[in-house]
Amino acid sequence: MAAKWIEFLTGSLEEKKRYKEYQRRLEALPVPYVGAAKAVQRYLMYSGGVVDGATLVQMQGDLVELWERAAADGTPVRDIVGADPVEFAEEFARAYTGAQWIDKERARLAKAIDDAERGESA
Repeated sequence: MAAKWIEFLTGSLEEKKRYKEYQRRLEALPVPYVGAAKAVQRYLMYSGGVVDGATLVQMQGDLVELWERAAADGTPVRDIVGADPVEFAEEFARAYTGAQWIDKERARLAKAIDDAERGESA
């Protein structure tokens, strides 16, 4: 009973466990993959805009698996991220269609413009 109440307040405990496991795996990557993976992860956390926990955990898991495979194959970091790491990270984030914090504001902006066009004020 208490676990259900805690999950109601904090979100899925299973998602949190999976996220922590992904973090441990990320930390275990060899140099230079660990540095690159952490940098991409940090960027995604700030810019990705994903607010849905399940989507965020899935994105984290996929990111860790990508870097683990690259490390196992000896693929150079630049072969993964290309010439523009920002473009890589943003393209990676676009693959995840979970709810984003900006979605509400996009809808609000569109409605405000529609209302203004009809002569209604906010």
